[in-house]
Amino acid sequence: MTLRAAPRAVSLPNGLALGAIVLWGSLAPLGVALQHVPPFLLTGIGLLVGSLIGIPLSGWRLSSWKVPMGTLVLGVYGLFGFHFLLFIALRHAPPVQANLVNYLWPLGIVLMAPLFLPGMRLQVLHVAAALLGFAGAALAITGGRDFGGEGLGVWAWGYLPALASAFVWASYSLLTQRVRAFPSAAIGLFGLVSGTLSLACHWLLEPAVSLSGGDWQLLIALGLGPLGAAFYLWDAALKRGDARSIGLLSFLTPLLSTLGLLWLRGEWPSLHVAVAAALIVGAAVLGSRARV
Repeated sequence: MTLRAAPRAVSLPNGLALGAIVLWGSLAPLGVALQHVPPFLLTGIGLLVGSLIGIPLSGWRLSSWKVPMGTLVLGVYGLFGFHFLLFIALRHAPPVQANLVNYLWPLGIVLMAPLFLPGMRLQVLHVAAALLGFAGAALAITGGRDFGGEGLGVWAWGYLPALASAFVWASYSLLTQRVRAFPSAAIGLFGLVSGTLSLACHWLLEPAVSLSGGDWQLLIALGLGPLGAAFYLWDAALKRGDARSIGLLSFLTPLLSTLGLLWLRGEWPSLHVAVAAALIVGAAVLGSRARV
């Protein structure tokens, strides 16, 4: 009986993490469909819609949203800080390369876990798997293209906020395990405050726009999915699982984003996408063989 129960206990956190990753994979297609909406407005509405999930998740008792101020600051640091820095990066660096730098966050989770979480050790297999996963993520994003004069060798100051956003999400994901335990429903409070700050940035920095009925439908989908339920699933996964293994699974995010965009365009995956998938799956398998 013990041998049969163990796989379920191990697979639950990874299943929750995969749920979040699948939802994040839909962010790029939804973003393309809403590319005419200013980014801070899009993020603000999405986060506010996503915060509503925390109400039924709390059993309709918002008392579960009461967290220490330090925990709230950490939540806003993660949700708002990540998107704020990413949007700055996308405005001041080539988007594909900036996105690639931003996807260092799964690598950061794997490599920084021993620094943030007591009792965790980093094995050689973890490092090798993280580098292999990042190679797959890079291939999924770039498509193996040579960017020539606009490659990563050309400096743009926007790479700094892209790197900072990666650090923010990796450190947020790990630090939530260091603060006093809080229910995942409290993510709704993080989204509420972060969404309000995003709308303030829209009011200060972006032009006003009018939204159609179709826009609102897509924004609600965005808020319920990649900017909503994904955060609750991610928090629940990290509370139950190994951050190093979850970090390796996260390399699937850019691959799923690429597949979503291909589907949106009615295109078939190319050879580089298949190779990227093999690298990422191989990284997850390799990392799973590392000793705790």
